[in-house]
Amino acid sequence: MAHISELTAATFAEEVNSATEPVVVDFWAEWCGPCKKIAPILEEIADEHSGRLQIAKLDVDSHPSIAQQYNVMSIPTLIVFKDGHEVVRVTGSKAKAQLLADLAPVL
Repeated sequence: MAHISELTAATFAEEVNSATEPVVVDFWAEWCGPCKKIAPILEEIADEHSGRLQIAKLDVDSHPSIAQQYNVMSIPTLIVFKDGHEVVRVTGSKAKAQLLADLAPVL
């Protein structure tokens, strides 16, 4: 089973910038229903694309400065970083097929 890491304000830059493969950062919150709906889909994608894609989560309530830095206005928002730069942004909960289509440029 692939590992989904929990990012913090202290670990965000290091983990995103040092990654050798694209990193999908899930900006979420505990109270967010759509965030909970997309979580198992992200776990499946992490398993299926292990070694080609990393998935990490950032709690926007615990680390609002990072959410503000990346202009995250609604959650869930998924931002894909490659070589430390944003390359794909997906907002809202989606079905797995649509999410994979949105992530196709980095898969």
